[in-house]
Amino acid sequence: MQKPLVLVALVLAVVALAFGSPGEAQRGPLKIGFVTSETGILAANGKDMINGLQLFLEEQGGKLAGREVKLIIEDDEGKPATGLTKARSLVEGQGIHVLIGPVSAAIGYAIAPYVDQKKIPTLYPIVSADDITQRKRSAWIVRSGWASSQPSHPFGKWVYDNLGYRKIAMIGYDFAFGWEVAAGFQRTFEEAGGQVLQKLWPPLGTADFAPYITRLRRDVDAIYAVFSGADALRFAKQLQESGLREKLPLIGGGTLTDEHVLRSMGDEVLGVVTALHYSAVLPSPANQKFARAYEAKYKQVPSYYSEGPYVAGMMLRAALEATGGDVENGEKFSAALRRVDLSDAPRGPVRFDDFGNPVENIYVRKVERVGGRLQNTIIHTFPSVSQFWTYKPDEFLKNPAYSRDYPPCKHCQ
Repeated sequence: MQKPLVLVALVLAVVALAFGSPGEAQRGPLKIGFVTSETGILAANGKDMINGLQLFLEEQGGKLAGREVKLIIEDDEGKPATGLTKARSLVEGQGIHVLIGPVSAAIGYAIAPYVDQKKIPTLYPIVSADDITQRKRSAWIVRSGWASSQPSHPFGKWVYDNLGYRKIAMIGYDFAFGWEVAAGFQRTFEEAGGQVLQKLWPPLGTADFAPYITRLRRDVDAIYAVFSGADALRFAKQLQESGLREKLPLIGGGTLTDEHVLRSMGDEVLGVVTALHYSAVLPSPANQKFARAYEAKYKQVPSYYSEGPYVAGMMLRAALEATGGDVENGEKFSAALRRVDLSDAPRGPVRFDDFGNPVENIYVRKVERVGGRLQNTIIHTFPSVSQFWTYKPDEFLKNPAYSRDYPPCKHCQ
């Protein structure tokens, strides 16, 4: 009777050595669903996102907390309905454990009720719509990026105090992103004593900015702009060609000169000052390592669209290590994501508030040409900036959401 028992024990020992514990064997790979834009107007930004996450996973040898990672990417085509369909496919068809993405705020809002219903831990590296982590916050969504108005709050007062501007004309996207970025700046700029004298709202994809540029007021100290991608390229070029750039300084939201578009810009943006939570030339060792690795692999400097998903990967690793690799318990894992405290993210230290939004450094950047190429040189750092800036969250949330008409333009004529 002894020999069969010994044989069974030996077999079990061999199986354990080969496959780990029974619990580990049953877990299988960690399935990450990634919804982003591979086609459509946001495809270039979507590609940067994919690059950032894939670089991180490759650096980890394709494993997080000892678990093999299976990354499943779906193209949302930049369309909310398609994004929701693809999220459903990933959750119900592929059985993913975690969802990451998208680029578009509209798609982010479309997906949010679904991930709430299905209780899927979700990371938004790029979607910055304020209310995702404010009035419409979700227990299942954590943002590894930023809130639209977050960099604008400290920037508004900084511009008043340090650049000496007192009157501003604004021009920006005529949808929530443009409104929120501009509103955060307007609020603190005017609280400091400045005046916003004009707001112009061109639609997404404007080919000819001339009708708007000719309407920009000349009796101001600077122009504040909110654009990204091809719109930022066209606006900056056409503003230069109009001759107005020689008369008035240009400042704006961080996406105006983010590296995703700065790569294709020229002297027309030299001297432009913006605020964002990332620059590819941050001098920290963590960012230098990330930026060098990114450029070596993809032959271009990283943008914030690349860094956000890279940080999402860091968050996944930290949360998995904190839970012993247990992503199957979604509630436990979501809670662990919110407790992540990163000291070595490329952008600098990152922790999370009670609403699932990062508390992080905001950088004032100035476009300069260094070594033959343009860069966002850091000229000031605001440490540990909350999405609520210096305001109390409960008081902040009693106000209307930032919009086309809030704060009102009391100095506009």
